Amino acid sequence: MNETITSSRLRPRELFTPEQIAQLTARSDLRGAWMVLSTWAAIGVCFTALAIWPSIWTFIAAVFVLGGRQHALAILAHEAAHRLLFRTPTLNEWIGDWLCARPIWNDVPRYRTHHLRHHTHTGLEVDPDLSLVTPFPTTRGSLIKKALRDVSGQTALRRIAAQLLMDIGVFEYTVAATVTRRPRGTRPLSDYVREGLRHMTPMLVTNAALFGVLYALGIGWTYWAWIAAYMTTFSLYIRIRSIAEHACMERSADVLRNTRTTRAGWLARLTVAPMHVNYHQEHHLMASVPCHRLPELHRMLRANGVVEAPSGYGTVLRMAAARR
Repeated sequence: MNETITSSRLRPRELFTPEQIAQLTARSDLRGAWMVLSTWAAIGVCFTALAIWPSIWTFIAAVFVLGGRQHALAILAHEAAHRLLFRTPTLNEWIGDWLCARPIWNDVPRYRTHHLRHHTHTGLEVDPDLSLVTPFPTTRGSLIKKALRDVSGQTALRRIAAQLLMDIGVFEYTVAATVTRRPRGTRPLSDYVREGLRHMTPMLVTNAALFGVLYALGIGWTYWAWIAAYMTTFSLYIRIRSIAEHACMERSADVLRNTRTTRAGWLARLTVAPMHVNYHQEHHLMASVPCHRLPELHRMLRANGVVEAPSGYGTVLRMAAARR
């Protein structure tokens, strides 16, 4: 890497022409629609394969893939939070929220507020996502235990309990590992009920719609694979992705040192790195670039000597488990 370049001085206009910046930051309704539709098409293929060849092995395979597609929906919701999923604002807000965030029990408006604080304070003590990476590096045994909690459903149960308490207003909203209790004061119980209904109804409606479609097709039982993926592989994939993004990096405001890009093969793209989310350093350097243009941005930054060739997920996980 060119050591004379640091993120404190790095500006896109110093590296790229106005035309290149315009090309990199161009949003597309067509591309956004393709990403959403192809993700749901893959989900449909999982349900179809499970219905045609019902067995424990196809169920396991469906859970393996569905967890990755739920993760893809989370990344598309992240795109919508940055207002990058669609060029048309109404499509970005409505589709990003109802077809991406709500089916996996999230919502774009609250996530946007939380996530933009992460971008503003990445790697600093006030970073709201810092608790996701502070345990690392850890021991190999500890990392294995965390993964086992993920695939056994323990992590999901804790996440669901926290999400429920956030939705009714007991906790402040977060996607990090720690929660903050909201002061109750003189707040009546009816306020908690109303807030819970406001936040949870869209999740219940979208999941009821998904189950309803499957039931109408005579394969309602395949919805159990969606639940199983949410309880297991989805949790594991999120953990690995968050480790790769910021764990074992420098605590500083320098994006070139507090954020990591990770090389992703086809298996990683199917599971822990959908929608080019592995190009995370590029995303933090230019958060206005849609995810499908991040590989192009990476190549341009490499050509300018700003970033190096990234390591793979195996290398990153070994680093995260390097403490003796």
